[in-house]
Parts: sequence; structure tokens; C-alpha cells
Amino acid sequence: MKLDGMREKVFIDRYSLKDRDGKSLEKTPEEMWRRVAKAIAGVEKPSKRQKWEKEFYNVMENFKFLPGGRILAGAGTGFDVTYFNCFVIPNPPDSRGGIMQNLTHMIEIMARAGGVGLNLSTLRPRGSRVKKVNGFSSGPMNWAELYSVATKDIVQQGGTRRGALMLMIHDWHPDVEEFITVKQDLRRINGANLSVCVSDAFMEAVKKDADWDLVFPDLEDPKYDKKWTGEIDQWRKIGGKVVVKKTIKATYLWNLICEAAWRSAEPGLHFLDRSNKRSNTWYFERLIATNPCGEQPLSAWAVCNLGAMNLAAYVRGTKFDYEEFGKDVRIAMRFLDNVIDDTYYFYKENEKVAKDIRRTGLGILGLADALIKMKIKYGSEESLPVINKMFETLRDNAYISSSDIAKEKGSFPKFKKKEYLQGYHIQRLPKGVQNKIAKQGIRNAVLLTIAPTGTTSLLSGVSSGVEPVYEFEFIRRDRLGEHIMYHPLFEEWKKENPNQPKPEYFVGANDLTPEEHVKVQAIAQEYIDSSISKTVNAPNSHTVEDVKRLYMMAYDNGLKGITYMRDGSREGVLSRIEDKSKEKPKVFEYTPVVPRPVMVEGVTYQTETPVGKTFITINHNDKKEPFEVFITIGKVGSDVSAMADALGRMISLNLRINGILSPRERVRQIIAQLVGIGGAKSVGFGENRVRSLPDAVAKVLSNHFAFKVNGIVEDKLTN
Repeated sequence: MKLDGMREKVFIDRYSLKDRDGKSLEKTPEEMWRRVAKAIAGVEKPSKRQKWEKEFYNVMENFKFLPGGRILAGAGTGFDVTYFNCFVIPNPPDSRGGIMQNLTHMIEIMARAGGVGLNLSTLRPRGSRVKKVNGFSSGPMNWAELYSVATKDIVQQGGTRRGALMLMIHDWHPDVEEFITVKQDLRRINGANLSVCVSDAFMEAVKKDADWDLVFPDLEDPKYDKKWTGEIDQWRKIGGKVVVKKTIKATYLWNLICEAAWRSAEPGLHFLDRSNKRSNTWYFERLIATNPCGEQPLSAWAVCNLGAMNLAAYVRGTKFDYEEFGKDVRIAMRFLDNVIDDTYYFYKENEKVAKDIRRTGLGILGLADALIKMKIKYGSEESLPVINKMFETLRDNAYISSSDIAKEKGSFPKFKKKEYLQGYHIQRLPKGVQNKIAKQGIRNAVLLTIAPTGTTSLLSGVSSGVEPVYEFEFIRRDRLGEHIMYHPLFEEWKKENPNQPKPEYFVGANDLTPEEHVKVQAIAQEYIDSSISKTVNAPNSHTVEDVKRLYMMAYDNGLKGITYMRDGSREGVLSRIEDKSKEKPKVFEYTPVVPRPVMVEGVTYQTETPVGKTFITINHNDKKEPFEVFITIGKVGSDVSAMADALGRMISLNLRINGILSPRERVRQIIAQLVGIGGAKSVGFGENRVRSLPDAVAKVLSNHFAFKVNGIVEDKLTN
């Protein structure tokens, strides 16, 4: 098979076997498939290795089955790398030494190309007393910065990519408000994804507009140092004392989550209570966090290897070949089960959990392409029963295969028939499959997931995971640079139908309503026993109220997690190419400046800055909105004084121009641009340190309007 363009670059850069000098030894996918098939078949009995090597090669051939990227890059190479994509490490102990050891675990796993998730809820809230050093805790967010920096700037996985990290916190933690809003300044914690672990109790409190307590264990409780693990319900069960730090309305926290997602696409939500209650491992395992993309809720030290069936490869004409698809699913399940025994384990804890549970993450990619080939619009009413049957076929054949492997090789060690058969997803299997499990057992506790399949999708030339096509013409930015890309099916259609309007079944992510995104994810979630990585794309015009309805719809429709992206809220990996033909002729448009009233009210602050004593005046209009800023410093006529005056004038002009953003929101943006700018010297210490005149202005503005700067000032005002 000859690859070209981006597909060839991805293959050579990410997956082909390299020599010691980094030169590619594999030129075609066939060579890669042979290497991987031989390695994964190597755990079979000698008499069966040749048979399964052939079967594994055949199921990968022509990209019908895509093992996870770690498997493709690592299997058969002889290097000590993991084939697992997904890791969750224990919650960090609430001590400096414990956190640093936890950080070491993360770095070592990432250095071997694994993605890591962890929960920060064990860490005491900001301002808590630390008796041993007679000080006060800086809180989880400062430690989150350290994890983020290590992931983004220190770890370089296999020399090809940065680490991947998910940081989570529970909805009861006293610092959850700061966690929710911290990434509205996109310079902070930008080496990690953030997600709130949401409980059923919280969701019911939101629906009832009830009070919600933010709590933490009593640090004076003698059990705290040895028994506190970050699970508040378990802490209460052992008689641990709990302190209510603050009581708020659940709807206030819900609004904060939805507004933050609307502004900056984070944090995501994971309904962790639901994941635990519906897990096949409910009777012995506590899920504490997810992997970086959210599709795998896992316990401490748990892992998962990934693989995806390419749905587009099973469309014959405009019909889907369910029979052939089902047969290949069974082979793929055996492949992923073998991965557990062939991979390298750096930590014995990972190995024990992996082999006790034998969790696999078989999923799909190319759903959007399959529907295009079938001339069916993604997310339409016509598409839903088709998608339903695809996932039903995937699930049933995966479970049949795992049970048949158990008959041959034995069930996973933690298998208890009575308890396992009571699981939420097991109860929804066809009775024949349930009876098979009751008779033969099952090899893998958890079988299915839907991952993003980013670069493996590029390699195979189809859409990612369960996502619709993002856009049929787009710009992709990655470590290889910036590329204009065209969707292969659309490019083929255009050549055959020049100058024709695009058919309805070529539907992009931003052409769908957010509700259509959720409907597709909800269908998949009914059949997927783990979780799903899926981004709900929304237009720029989407409002915070729309987000609230969407998130509640996600909960009510049985989703385990949801990620939201409003168009234009932040720069992503992919960008749309605007249709130049639709651009209006450019004309000069005058944006009027609001005239200054005869009288305004304000307040003047005096502050020390590196360039001397400074007076900052903030005036408001009759609506109490910020209107203008004056900055006076030192000796009149000096260059520094002139620059201060200019800075004040530019801020005032920004506030007085009519625009979409409210003046208060513009102040927020001004603070984000000015805060932290450093000069030749600074004044003050710690939180009161002022690095420059612009930094001083940002701090005064943040204090006056009660905005957060570095997570310190609580935003008490509303727009």
C-alpha cells in the first residue's frame, strides 16, 4: 500500500520502526502490520502462533482494525515501552513528599508513551493550616501547575510528542470553584485537560435548586494522614470527621461550570458516580479518574489498551456488511487480550491491576465516513437506527469472543459470576450472550470504549472515533507544521461532480446542532461498557443557557461524560477554512465610541510599582459599568509618565468602543493581557509582588472588579 501526503508523514513519524539513528526501517504499512501481528501472536501457544499471526495481519490489513498508536509504535520493536494508552495513578497523598512521588509516577509512565489521569481531591484546600511547617497550603491548583509543566515541557514521549494529562476534582471539594475557572486564563495549566467529577447527588441538587456543601476532612482527625484517600463517602463510612467549608447553591456551581465551558471549552464533565454504578467491575473496583481524553474511567494503577474497528471499511456500495464486521470484531478482541500479556510493565502495580481485570478498549473509527458512503446524514433520524445496529454488532461479538477466549484461557481473576452478571451493561446483553458468560466465564472485565483515534484516523484516512467529519476543508496544526487538508471522500466527490452543490450527507461537525451530537453519543453509550471521548461542537452564537440545557440533556440521556467546544472559544488543532466566495466586499465600518458624560463617578488607588508611586483612577458610567482609566505616575513630563498616560488612554478607548463584549468582560480580557508582564525589577513579595507597571494595573483592576488573578481573588460580582 502506497501512502501519500499527511498519511505518509504520520506513518513515518509515528509508527514505522526506526534504527538507532532514527532512520525509518519500514516503508509501508504492510511491514508494520507484519511486525505487530508477529509480536502479538507471540503470546499464543507455539502450535497456534502461525494461525493467529495470519489472522491478526488480515484483520489489520487495509486498515480494517487499527490497534492503538502505542501498540503500532511499540509491538515487536524490542524497546521497553508500554502498549497501553490509558493510565490512572493513585490520588496524590496530601503531603509534599507524597505529591512528588506521585509526580514521579506520572513522569515515568509518560516517558514510556502512556497518557495519565489523576484526581487532586486528596489535597487540602488553599489556606488550610500545615502544622508541621507552621504554614498554610497553597491548594490543589498550584500543584496542578507543577503537573502541567512536567507534562508539557519536561516529558517528550518517545521523542515524538508531549505527555498527555487529565486532572480532575470532585464537586464537593472547597477549591472546585477555582478549578472550574482557572483556565479562563489559557496561559495557566495548559499542559493538562481539566474535568469535574460530578455526582448524582449534585445533579439532583441542581434540579431542585438545593444547597450544596463544599467540604473536606477535618485535618485534626487522627485517621487523616493514614486513611484519607480522596473519597469523601468512604471517609464518612469509616467515621472520619468532615468540615463544611462553604455552602452554596448547586445551581451557582452548575452555572460556573457551564459559563467556563462556554468561555474556554473547559472544564469537561464526567459523571463519575454513574461510571462507578454502571461499571462491569462495580463489585470490586473504585473508579477515581479518567485517562487524558476521558474515555476510560479507571481505578488507581489501572490501565487500558486501545483498538478501533474502521466502520468505513465495511461499507459495500451503500450497504454495511454486519456479518464480516462481526467476525473481525472477534479477532480484534483476541488481539487486544494478547496485548495485556505482551506489553512492558514499568510498575508492578500496573501489571497486577491489568492482569486482574484484563480491561480492553475496543472501539470504532470512521463512523462519519461509513455514513457518507451509505449516503446517510450523520445525526439525522435516518442515521440513528443504523448507528444503533453498528454498536449492537460491535458489543455482542466482542462479548461472545471474550467469553470464548475465557473457555480456552480462563476468565479474568476478579471474575465472580453472580456479581458480574448483575452489572448494568451485562443485564442489557442478549440472553444468549448472558448465558454463555454464565457457563464459560469471560476473559475481559471491561471490553469497549470509544477513543479519539487522532493520528490513527489520519493514518487510515477516515474520521476520528465517533465524531462527525470536523470540516471537509480544514487547516491542521501539529508538530509537523500547518497543513491544508481535504476530506478524501469529499475530494473524490468533487472531482466527479465539479461545480455541484454539496449533498446533505456531507455534514460537518459545525453544521450539526449540539443536540444531534448528544443523540449519537447517547446511542453509543448504551452499548459501550466504558466511556466515550466525544466533543460536542457548538456555534459561536451558542449561549451559556444553551450549554446548561445541553449538559443536562447529556446527564438525562445516560452519558458518562461530555466535552463542549464553542466555535471560536479557543484555538484548536483544526481550523475551518472560510469560504472566500461568501465574503462580503470589505468596506470601512465605523465603530462609534461612546461619548463621555458630563460627570462620571470613580475611585483612585495608590500603589507601589517598579517605576515609583502610581495613582490609578477607575471611572464608571451611570450604569455602573467600567468606562475609563487614568494612570498617573512620578514626575510630569517624564517618558515613564507618558507611557502610563498612553496605557490609560488605550484601556479607556477599549472600554468606550461599542462592541459585542460588555465593558466588564473587556476588563477581564485587559487583565489577562497585562497580568504577569515582567520588567527589569519588581516590588513586593509573594501574592503582593508587582513585576511592572502593566502588572500593577492588572492587579488593581482585578481587585476593583473582583476578578481572579492567579486564582487568588474571588469573583463575587455578576455581569
